[in-house]
Amino acid sequence: MKQVDVFVVDYKLHGEPKSFVIRTKVMNNAEAWQWASCDAGIAPIPRPGRPPIKRYTKPMAERFGVTNVRWRESSAIAWEEDQANDREHSGLFR
Repeated sequence: MKQVDVFVVDYKLHGEPKSFVIRTKVMNNAEAWQWASCDAGIAPIPRPGRPPIKRYTKPMAERFGVTNVRWRESSAIAWEEDQANDREHSGLFR
C-alpha cells in the first residue's frame, strides 16, 4: 500500500484564502496549524539538525490572523496511456 506524504493545507490569513502543498511524513491538525503559521510568516521554519523550535498552536496562530486551517491528502494523477501518446504525437515535443 502506498503511503501518502504530500498534503494540501488551506487556511485564511486575515480573511484572505491561502493554500500550499507540503511533503511531510506526518500530518494532523496540530501539524497543519504549525505549517500554516510558517507559510503565513509568523512561525520560523524548522531547520534539520537544529534544536526543536517553539510550536504554534491554534490559539497562538489565531492571535496573528491565521484561521480556518484544513488539510487533505494530495490526489494522485492517473495518466492514461492514450493521453501520453497523444501528447507525444501532437507536435509539442519536436
